[in-house]
Amino acid sequence: MAMRRTLHFVFKVGDRAKTATFYRDVLGMKILRHEEFEEGCKASCNGPYDGKWSKTMVGFGPEDDHFVAELTYNYGVGEYTLGNDFQGLTLQSSQAVRNAKRLGWPLTEVEEAVYRTEAPGGYPFYLVDRELPLVTDPVQKVCLGVSDLPTTTHYWTDLLGMKVLEKDEEKKTVLMGYEDKQCKLELQDVGGSIDHGTAFGRIAFSCPRDQLPDLEALMKKENQKILTPLVSLDTPGKATVEVVILADPNAHEICFVGDEAFRELSKVDPNGNALLDKAMAEDKSEEWFAKHNRQKAIA
Repeated sequence: MAMRRTLHFVFKVGDRAKTATFYRDVLGMKILRHEEFEEGCKASCNGPYDGKWSKTMVGFGPEDDHFVAELTYNYGVGEYTLGNDFQGLTLQSSQAVRNAKRLGWPLTEVEEAVYRTEAPGGYPFYLVDRELPLVTDPVQKVCLGVSDLPTTTHYWTDLLGMKVLEKDEEKKTVLMGYEDKQCKLELQDVGGSIDHGTAFGRIAFSCPRDQLPDLEALMKKENQKILTPLVSLDTPGKATVEVVILADPNAHEICFVGDEAFRELSKVDPNGNALLDKAMAEDKSEEWFAKHNRQKAIA
């Protein structure tokens, strides 16, 4: 659908320091912005938690034209349980492969010039060992597990307006997207039910703000699940954005945000890297739990 674009995938992280090492030093991404919050997000951006948390956006370039990762960290939670909902993020970067080998980050070659690795927390990543032109986003696709491929494909194409780009009957996958140059969404039939664990993520897209009420109305008409009805989210000192949170037939969370305000909100903060480092240095939660002879919660 015209003027819709893929934005990011939300990962819950239990160890910010190890996670920062993976994204910055292994993948070679940049910290685009970092924000700290004293209480939970009313659109559950950080999951079902009400306490202090942080959000860090990391990617290979500005959010205007790159698919990025949103890393959410809840101060009291040290570990999340993975399900089979997130099947992997694929990016093309020979530099990332070289970085992983140099740093001793575990890699497994799953096919020629394609390596599987894991971010802290166990999230699977696939690194394609080929160089890309500098103008191209290295992030190629996000793969989500589904239990009923035809039903889910119908949801994403007929209701959300994506176009099917490829089908692989052998692998039981469908690749789709809004624009050829954007990060793609791949659906993979896992041959059973979908378990989201406690690490369940969220994929985000933008659309013109005036499409949001119509999108919400369509979902109501089609009796589809709406997790968060159209709501405004405030970030102090930044633009207020409007979002609606949906769930597909496999309960994958989907965020649609008004594009105009989001472009203002998502401008690169040159202080992002320093703000993340400062927050990690000032995070005494590990010390507090150790002092009280307790462990951080396992979600």
